[in-house]
Parts: sequence; C-alpha cells; structure tokens
Amino acid sequence: MNDIIPDIQIELRYLGSNNFTGKPVPGYEAEKIILTREAALALQKIQQKLENDGYCLKIFDAYRPQRAVNSFIEWARIAEDTLTKAEFYPEKKKSNLFNLGYIATRSGHSRGSTVDLTIIDAESLEEVDMGGSYDFFGERSHHNFMNITEKQKANRLYLKSIMSTYGFRPYSEEWWHYTLRNEPYPDTYFNYTIK
Repeated sequence: MNDIIPDIQIELRYLGSNNFTGKPVPGYEAEKIILTREAALALQKIQQKLENDGYCLKIFDAYRPQRAVNSFIEWARIAEDTLTKAEFYPEKKKSNLFNLGYIATRSGHSRGSTVDLTIIDAESLEEVDMGGSYDFFGERSHHNFMNITEKQKANRLYLKSIMSTYGFRPYSEEWWHYTLRNEPYPDTYFNYTIK
C-alpha cells in the first residue's frame, strides 16, 4: 500500500490496545496496510482527489486475518470483560454486537478489499469531525444518524460521495467502513498474519 500511496496516514488500531477489545489483536504484527491491488489503486485516486481539496486519507484497518475475527468472537463470549464498554459500546451488550451488525463472524476485511478510514486535514493531520469515533458500536456511527451537526453530516457525506465515486460501497452501520464494489475475491477469506 505504501508503494501505491506513500503519503497515506496509518493508525492500525488493532495492532495496539486502542480498540474495542482493549488489547492487541492476533494477526496484526506490523503497522502495514494490505489490500487487493484493485482496492489500493481506487484509494490512490481517492487520495489524489482529497489532496486537491486539502485533505488526505487516514486508514484504521484494511485486510484483517480471519484469526483476528476469531479473536473478536472469543472476546464477545467473555461477558465479564467490559474494560472498553464505556468508550466503544456503552449502550449495547457484547453478546448483541454480532446480531446488530457491528462485528461479523466472517468479515469482508478478510477478503482484502474492505477498508476502515477517515479524512484528515493535509496540513494539521487532524481528523475531520465526523460526529463520532471509529469503532463506536451505536447509532451515532450509522450513516443515517441525524443527531449530529450539519457540518458533521456534510463531512460524512463528502467521504461517502468520494468513496462511492471511485467504486466503494458504504456499510450503513459504520460511517468509516467501505468495500470495493467489484472486489476480486468475494468468496475468499484470507488468514495470513500482517508482518
């Protein structure tokens, strides 16, 4: 990915503990973004468009090994582990996160053409205000959530519009989550470690 978009900003949340599990996630051993070539080339075009407008992409997650998904399943089974509840899922039960669509037993990320991202200011590198934080499991993260400012709505729409223009489809429950429409491996779930 860095070869295709060298100036892309990366904050791989599952490599560290700043995520809904509260600890590093198995399968993440390097701060490296892996995507299919098709998805990476589409993001390259998006980055160029954003740079013309004074912004850049910031990636939180892309390819996700199936072993990471399996660790999410195990995390959800431990009901007494509520270390991150206040920050990431204050109004939800862990056991319901799958049924509500926030976590999946088989993730599109494992196919290599799904990405979690936001937009940052190209000069300050500050995240654009989207009216909610990454990986927050609640209605505030939904694309159609209305109880945010007009500016935050406009920022979400700007991201969604650019991503859609260059071939990505949004996931309705998460403003940051996009999958390449014509992904090359729609039925393959990879499980190699990110090194």
